[in-house]
Amino acid sequence: MTDFENKTAFVTGAASGIGLALSQALVAHGAKVMMADIDAENLAEAASKIGAPDKVETIICNAAEQASVEAAAKATRDRFGSVHFVFNNAGVSLAGRSGNIAIKDWQWIVDINLLGVVYGVEAFLPAMQAHGEGGHIINTASMAGHFATGYMPPYHATKFAVVGYSEALAMELKGSDIGVSVLCPTWVKSKIYDAAVGRPSVDGKPDESSKTNPVYESTKALVDNGMSAERFAELVLISVAKKRFYVFNDPEARGAIDMRRDLILADYDACLDDLKDIT
Repeated sequence: MTDFENKTAFVTGAASGIGLALSQALVAHGAKVMMADIDAENLAEAASKIGAPDKVETIICNAAEQASVEAAAKATRDRFGSVHFVFNNAGVSLAGRSGNIAIKDWQWIVDINLLGVVYGVEAFLPAMQAHGEGGHIINTASMAGHFATGYMPPYHATKFAVVGYSEALAMELKGSDIGVSVLCPTWVKSKIYDAAVGRPSVDGKPDESSKTNPVYESTKALVDNGMSAERFAELVLISVAKKRFYVFNDPEARGAIDMRRDLILADYDACLDDLKDIT
């Protein structure tokens, strides 16, 4: 693959999981990478695993804060010049029952999972359009952005939003030299199921409440036994090189998309039938 050779990529959530695997894969394919994360200790360790100090730089970045993302964008351009690939990958999970989720926790997950993506696009897109060298924006959503389950309303809401936002962005950029992809994986090995310990309602105190959620143990088992982040990262780079918009990884998840489609069309047709009787 030569599409990434001597190009510059910016990756949020790069200290672990998919973000780290993407950074490793990008460097392996010849790219220069700015690894961004809020976790300074793990970020430094992740960069040291990759090595290649001439191709890898790190920056502490809070994806939930616009000023932090803008500062990271400037630092990336100062270090490597034009940026060609932006991976808005940072994300957290939050489970709970509707009516029993703190509003400040809702704001927390929206700020990271949705606005973190928006901040990345707004910080990088104008410069990408100006340098005229082409590029690609890659937003991490989830299969949770295509169908829903109970006890995960905040996560589903943000991931559905990222899918819709990415679709709109792709329409705006159609015909330009800047592509868009949205990542929609199911189970990829990471520690995302423990991300909720950082939510504001916990306020730094030990938290076990997420583990009493009905979906916690099943989700943890599925993630722990999921696809390796390294394998998924290679799929992502192949998909970007082929200018593919949606990036899926799970053959078993298609049934859920089909089911949602059928439910939508059934109600759509039923409503139109009812309209015939309304004058």
